[in-house]
Amino acid sequence: MEIEFVAPSKVEDILGAIAAWSFEGELTPAAADLDRAAGGAVARAISGGRFKGGKGQILELLAPQGLAAQRVIIVGLGAKADLASSAIEAAAAQAYNAAKASGPERLTLLTADGSATAAAQAALGVRLAAYRFDRYRTTEAADKKPSVTTVRVVADDPDSAATAFGPMSALADGVIFARDLVSEPANILYPAEFANRVKALEVLGLAVEILGEPEMEKLGMGSLLGVGQGSRRESQLAVIQWKGADAKSQPVAFVGKGVCFDTGGISIKPAEGMEDMKWDMGGAAAVAGVMHVLAGRKARVNAVGILGLVENMPDGNAQRPGDIVTSMSGQTIEVINTDAEGRLVLADALWYCQDRFKPRFMIDLATLTGAIIIALGNDYAGLFSNNDELATKLLAAGEASGDALWRMPLPAAYEKQIESMAADVKNVGGRPAGSITAALFLQKFINGLPWAHLDIASTAWKKPSAFPTIPDGATGFGVRLLDRLVADNYEA
Repeated sequence: MEIEFVAPSKVEDILGAIAAWSFEGELTPAAADLDRAAGGAVARAISGGRFKGGKGQILELLAPQGLAAQRVIIVGLGAKADLASSAIEAAAAQAYNAAKASGPERLTLLTADGSATAAAQAALGVRLAAYRFDRYRTTEAADKKPSVTTVRVVADDPDSAATAFGPMSALADGVIFARDLVSEPANILYPAEFANRVKALEVLGLAVEILGEPEMEKLGMGSLLGVGQGSRRESQLAVIQWKGADAKSQPVAFVGKGVCFDTGGISIKPAEGMEDMKWDMGGAAAVAGVMHVLAGRKARVNAVGILGLVENMPDGNAQRPGDIVTSMSGQTIEVINTDAEGRLVLADALWYCQDRFKPRFMIDLATLTGAIIIALGNDYAGLFSNNDELATKLLAAGEASGDALWRMPLPAAYEKQIESMAADVKNVGGRPAGSITAALFLQKFINGLPWAHLDIASTAWKKPSAFPTIPDGATGFGVRLLDRLVADNYEA
């Protein structure tokens, strides 16, 4: 997909598909120009139908007289007074989705006001909407593939629009990187390959270390290593650093669960739907994605990303229910259910992160529990935190970025559910409040540091997706959220 920023030209001469926007009850100037050039065809179509310019509404006209374009698309923005950047992104994405398989190779977007900011936001919407994971498809018919290969975004000052798009393009790169990781099958993306792809990000200026099993054994990471001991694939710990601020500046830290495939281990999952467990590394993908963004836009912050990368397989050497492991913290854990493995990975990754880097805060992301889907549905991730200030900033970043969060409680009384008769703690607390007891388990590996846990099992994958900027499949949830958190609160 090629995106160009171009100066205004006569709408009569534009080839391919043209998209313009409408507010409720009022065409934008660019849409009004299209209507005039087409002899009032847009206005007639509106008067004869139900299009009112409401948010998300689409009106399409085929080859209207007076225009060289093959297709005209009008997208509703909703009330003019309520216009937000998210509406611009969504409208551009809807225009692309309407045009992408219609035949024309070029789509021209006529923005609402021609500003550099609106043009850049529209381009971001298109980049995200155009994502496809099709690298393994060899027989797809040509007429099933998107025809649009170039999107031209009209701006009064194309150079300023391109400049404004710079950090947004870096954001799109990070989201797409995360989506690709989540979309890969587990026979391709196992822990060592995940680590290799992260190591390749050093070209952006990131510093990446990869710890193998011998290094983790020396550190005492019995909790993480226990999860992967049934797999022929070696577990890895990826340590990513971005140094964009003064060396003395305390880093922010993100920790991701990277279970590249989760069978459930000895506590094996049902066969139905198990293929989806290739995306049980969505938290690690999000952390890798946000580190990609921070480096790509040269963020003025020091940041650390820690990825616990394992494969949870049933094998003669696999961890058993009833086993007791010793974590890096020294705390012992009774493994009641081997399918509650993500928290075991995070226990050691979190401890390592705070012990080595002494960050301002830690945020972990994990596709941790099915219970969060029952609690919140598919559009909100669960937020658990020991710090009100950090939680408030995350909620604000979620609202601004579109990665929606809902704060959940951490009642101390529920810790009784994870008390063990044989060890310091057990890894599950039963079905009641399953997401909460999982978070309470993780909290035992936090030494009073400001911390938040994001349970993204509900949001890492969407099928079907109701969001125009998110095609079916991997979402990259968390990348925009964390980038916005850093940009709004922690850059020098």
